[in-house]
Amino acid sequence: MPDFKFEQAALLSGRTRIAGVDEAGRGPLSGPVVAAAVVLRPDAMTDEVWARLDDSKRMTDKARVLLYDAIFATAEVGVGIADTDTIEALNILGATLKAMADAISDLNMLPDHVLIDGNKMPELPCSAETIVKGDGKSLSIAAASVIAKVTRDRIMSDLNEQYPGYGWDRNAGYGTAEHLDALKRLGVTPHHRKSFAPVRNILSLEDS
Repeated sequence: MPDFKFEQAALLSGRTRIAGVDEAGRGPLSGPVVAAAVVLRPDAMTDEVWARLDDSKRMTDKARVLLYDAIFATAEVGVGIADTDTIEALNILGATLKAMADAISDLNMLPDHVLIDGNKMPELPCSAETIVKGDGKSLSIAAASVIAKVTRDRIMSDLNEQYPGYGWDRNAGYGTAEHLDALKRLGVTPHHRKSFAPVRNILSLEDS
């Protein structure tokens, strides 16, 4: 389970505003990549929230939504979204780093230190460190993973209403059998990532 040791180490070094950052949506064939930055306020969070906060991938949809609301009520949150055009222009890594930087900029104040899930970080005007699998190690990053995941899932559900048939409300744009079959039957939408191989292959067939 994630804990507060990384945040505590930063606090002991003299930093006072510690943000955790994570993203959702690097792997799907469609939709944006979403990043979140969260500055926890431990005194405002209930013991129940602390006990349930975990890597969003290990949580049920219902648990994520409940914690999403609790995090927004008790912490400072910033969100950054890189749409499909940005992904195509910058590639998925560049778009992810941009979304992370935008999420940090979306906070009310710049953090003193940022904990980032993974092994890559954007250029930032403050100190930062990367933590591989940080969403399972740091409570701040775990909170960010929940915000990013729920935000993106809601975006994909809204897009599903505009483009029915791809199952985005269920598969969130990932390359499931349902989604791949719909790509072949219905074609490529403006929200598909044309540089990703399965989508690129469909476009190649359409052009041939």
